Amino acid sequence: MGASHSTLMNTHWEKVVDTARAEAFRDSLDEVNRRLKELRPDVAIIVGSNHFRGFWLDLIPPFTLGVGEVVASGESGTPKGPQKTDPVFANDLATYLVEAGSEVAISARLQIDHGQSHAIQYLLTDLDIPVVPLVINVFAPPLPTLERCAQLGRRLAEAIEAHADGRTVAVIASGGLSHQLPWPSNWADPQDDDEKFMVDAWLNGRGEWERFDKRRREIILAAQPCLFEDFDRRFLADLEAGRLEDYLRLSTAELEEIAGNGGQELRTWLVMAAALGFAPGSTLCYSPMPEWLTGMGVGVIEPNTAGDTT
Repeated sequence: MGASHSTLMNTHWEKVVDTARAEAFRDSLDEVNRRLKELRPDVAIIVGSNHFRGFWLDLIPPFTLGVGEVVASGESGTPKGPQKTDPVFANDLATYLVEAGSEVAISARLQIDHGQSHAIQYLLTDLDIPVVPLVINVFAPPLPTLERCAQLGRRLAEAIEAHADGRTVAVIASGGLSHQLPWPSNWADPQDDDEKFMVDAWLNGRGEWERFDKRRREIILAAQPCLFEDFDRRFLADLEAGRLEDYLRLSTAELEEIAGNGGQELRTWLVMAAALGFAPGSTLCYSPMPEWLTGMGVGVIEPNTAGDTT
C-alpha cells in the first residue's frame, strides 16, 4: 500500500476548511489498517523519506535499510522512541540486495521521522509488528533515478521471497503526492536567509535537530500551498491500471516540474509498486489538502494480483 504523510494532519486539523476531504483521507488510512489487521502480517517494510531529522548533508546515501535499532523522532505528535524491529530479517534483506547488485547502506541505529512514523501511527495501529525501514533520499540532490528505485523494488521482492520463511510481509510506501516545500532548490547555493537557515539545519542537525525545528516549522507553515491535482489523479489512475512503470522514464527535474519538489517522494510508491510487479491496484482516496500543503492519496496493490511476488 502507499499513503501520503503530513504532520499537519496531527497539528492543523482544526484549520481544515472542508472537513469531508480530511475525513475521507483519515478514513482511508483506517481502511488500510483494517485490511492489515485482517491480513495479520508478520512484518512491515516501510519505504519512506527522511526530512533531515535522521539524515544530514554530512552523509546521505541514496538508499538506507534499518537493520538494527529504529528510533522515531516524535515530531508534531508522531510516534517517538524505539520501534519494534526484526534485525535478523532486515540483515538478510540487506545482504541479498547487496549481493544482487542493489547496494544499500545499512544503519544499526536508524532515526526515522514522520516520513515513516506517520505510517506506523496510522496504518499499523494496534498491530504490534516489527518494521524494517527503507529510506530513500528524495530531498538532497543528486537523487537516485526512478529506474534505480524500481530496480531496488524488484530486488526487494526477490529478497523477501528468499528470506520470508513463510511469514507474511506488508510493503508500505509513505510519501507524496504532489506538493511544493519551501526548501532550497540547490542546497549548495541558498538564495535567502530562510534557505541559508535550512541548509544550516540540514548540515548541522546531527544530534540536535530539535534546535532547528521551531524555525523550520515556521518556514513550512508560512508556505503557500502548491498542489498539482491533475497529476495526482493521473498518477492514481495509472496505479489502478498497472501503468506506474511508465514513470520510470522521467528525470528528477521532470518529476519536480509536474509534481513539485515534494513529489520526489513518489519514488517510495515506485519502489513498492515494483516490488509488487507493477500490478494493477486500487485507489482508496484522493483528497487535495492545501491546508496540509499536500495532495493526500492512498492506494493498495493486492498481493494476489502480483503473480508469484510475496
